[in-house]
Amino acid sequence: MTTSPTTAYGRVIPASLRPADIAAMIDHSLLRPELTADDVRAGCELAAARGAFSVCVKPADVGLAAKALAGTAVRVGTVVGFPHGSSATAVKRHETERALADGAVEIDMVVNIGALRGGDDDYVLTEIREVVTTAHAAGALVKVILENAYLDDEQIARGSRLVEAAGADFVKTSTGFAPSGATVHDLLIMAASTGPAVKLKAAGGVRTLDRLLDLVAIGVTRFGATATATMLDDAEARAATTGSIPVPPPPKDEQAAESAGY
Repeated sequence: MTTSPTTAYGRVIPASLRPADIAAMIDHSLLRPELTADDVRAGCELAAARGAFSVCVKPADVGLAAKALAGTAVRVGTVVGFPHGSSATAVKRHETERALADGAVEIDMVVNIGALRGGDDDYVLTEIREVVTTAHAAGALVKVILENAYLDDEQIARGSRLVEAAGADFVKTSTGFAPSGATVHDLLIMAASTGPAVKLKAAGGVRTLDRLLDLVAIGVTRFGATATATMLDDAEARAATTGSIPVPPPPKDEQAAESAGY
């Protein structure tokens, strides 16, 4: 992987990516409610075979995934307060504790969307901190899902800043179960509203390699995806002669920058 100069938000953008680099950005999503234990095992097998960074499974499937992926480099992640973020803070903390005990090392939590929309920043900050403290004590990462489909620009910017203030590792766009998912506009707000220590995860609608590359150009370093095999097949085909795929120039969106206060 080579890198180009940093963006205006201090995030280093690679000039090109090898297929293995792309695979290492993917959290292979296994969250659909109808998935059976055999489906989860098959998904874990795919993630391991293709070199995905992690799988993201339903809380009840954490133990199964941990067993299926034992001896591989693929991490096990799960969700907390999913998909609506409406669980009480104590419940989110307990979900986190149980997930860690079952073998998860990455936690994707959904904020209380209504509290964020309503301006109750203290509530949002406290609940994120509770999950972060619990997860970090066990050496696990926390990604905070804002569910941007239900937020305006100011709320996305404010939510991103709360994620940073709470000490979380990632701010994430979407669950994949709302009316819309990751957009360039929203991710530019998230990038501009946080320092580069807070990483960006895009989920919801990232189904093609070109879409993934467009979001890498913003500074996204992790993707929640179900179309893992399709995107990696495309990457391998494109890189067959050159060895890598170029990343496009960073997109510009003056409205996004203004919304974030830049």
